[in-house]
Amino acid sequence: MKNITLDISKAACFLEAGAVEAFGPKVNDARQALENGTCPGNDFLGWLHLPSGITPEFIDEVQAVADTLREKCDVVVVAGIGGSYLGARAVIEALGNSFAWLIQDKKNPVILFAGNNIGEDYLSELTEYLKDKRFGVINISKSGTTTETALTFRLLKKQCEAQRGKEEARDVIVAVTDAVKGAARKCATKEGYKTFVIPDNVGGRFSVLTPVGLLPIAIAGFDIRQLVAGAQDMEKAAGIDVPFEENIAAQYAAVRNALYENGKKIEIMVNYQPKLHFIAEWWKQLYGESEGKDGKGIFPAACDFTTDLHSMGQWIQDGERSIFETVISIEKPNRQLLFPSDEENLDGLNFLAGKRVDEVNKMAELGTRLAHVDGGVPNIHISVPELNEYYIGQLIYFFEIGCGISGNVLGVNPFNQPGVEAYKKNMFALLDKPGYEEESRAIKERLKR
Repeated sequence: MKNITLDISKAACFLEAGAVEAFGPKVNDARQALENGTCPGNDFLGWLHLPSGITPEFIDEVQAVADTLREKCDVVVVAGIGGSYLGARAVIEALGNSFAWLIQDKKNPVILFAGNNIGEDYLSELTEYLKDKRFGVINISKSGTTTETALTFRLLKKQCEAQRGKEEARDVIVAVTDAVKGAARKCATKEGYKTFVIPDNVGGRFSVLTPVGLLPIAIAGFDIRQLVAGAQDMEKAAGIDVPFEENIAAQYAAVRNALYENGKKIEIMVNYQPKLHFIAEWWKQLYGESEGKDGKGIFPAACDFTTDLHSMGQWIQDGERSIFETVISIEKPNRQLLFPSDEENLDGLNFLAGKRVDEVNKMAELGTRLAHVDGGVPNIHISVPELNEYYIGQLIYFFEIGCGISGNVLGVNPFNQPGVEAYKKNMFALLDKPGYEEESRAIKERLKR
C-alpha cells in the first residue's frame, strides 16, 4: 500500500536556499533524544513505539468489549475532555457517515461525546435525549477528578443505573483510567466495571492509539486493526534509521521551525473534506499544548475549505504575513456524485455537467493554493491516498512523531502542560472548593477591586 506523502516545496521557496536542510542536524538530534529518552519530558515517551507494541491479542480484547457494547447499546456516550476524546472523535467523524446521528442505522451504535464542557443546556439536553435509549458510557480519565468529565460521568452513571438497573448498567459502563490509583479506578473497582489502562507514560494528547481511542472507534464499527497497521507502518517510515531526505515527519518538523524562525507564527491546518474537521481539532490540541510554552510556539489554527474561504479567505489572502498553511488533501473520495445538467442553466454551471463533484473541489483546492502562495502564504501539502482506517492511522502517528521532534527542536518540553492548571485554580477558588480557602479569599478580594 502507498504511504501518505509530503510536499514542502511551496513552503521552502519562501526561505533561503538550504534553510530546511540546515535544520537536518537539529532534527536528527531531536529524533535521537526521543529515541534515547534524553529529552525533556522523557517520562512521557510511551507513545513513541506504541504502535509496534500493540499485539493482536490486545486488539482482540478491546474488540471483545466493543462488541459487547455494540450488542447491548443503541447509544454510547464517551465522557472525556481534551486528549481523552478528541482523537476518538476525529477518527470516528473522519470515517463515518456525515449524517450518522440522523440515520441511526441500527447496525452501529450512535457515539456521543460529553464531559468536554460544563454547559448546563448541553448536559440537560443530553440526559433528555437518553431517557428512552439503551445507552452505555465510557468514562475516560486518569484521575477521575477532572471537573468537566467527573461531573458528566456522575450524571450519566446515575441515569444509566436508574434506567437499566445496577446489574445491567455494570455491563455497559467501562472505565479507561489509571492502573491503580485515582477516583475513576476506585469507582470501577467498587462497581465491577470492565477497565482498560491509560499507560502512565502516555499523555492524553498522544493517547488515541491506546484504549482511550481504540475502544470508542471499535464500538463505532471501524477496523482498529487497520488503524494500528497504518500507525505501525508510519512508525517505520519515520524511524530513527530513515534519512532526513526520506523522512516526512523529520521534514515537516524542519520546515515548520524554519518558517517560525522567519516570522511565520501561525500555522493554519486546512482541509477540503468536511469529514476532517475534528482531525484538525485533535491536531490543534496536539501541537498547541505541546509547543505553546516558555513564551514560544507556533499558534495552531484550522480552516475548513471551501467553507471558510467565504469568511477567513480575505484575511488569509491579504492579511498580515505571519501565517503558513498545511493542507491535507484526500486523493480519492469514497463515493461518486456527478454534477447534473439543467435545461435552463440559470446558474451558468452547465459547463460542469458530467463532472464529478470531487473534480470541482480539487480545482478549488489547487486554485486556492496557487492564490495563497502568490499572496505570500507558504504552503505545506500532505496527500492522503484515501479516507480509511489505514491512512488515518498513518496520519495520526505522522503528526505525533512530527510534534515530538518539532517541540524538541523548539527547545521546550513537548509533553507537559503547566499552563492548563491556571484556570483550574481560579475556578476552584471561585467555587469555594475545600482546600482552596486562601485562594478563594484572595481572588474575591481581587474581584472587589
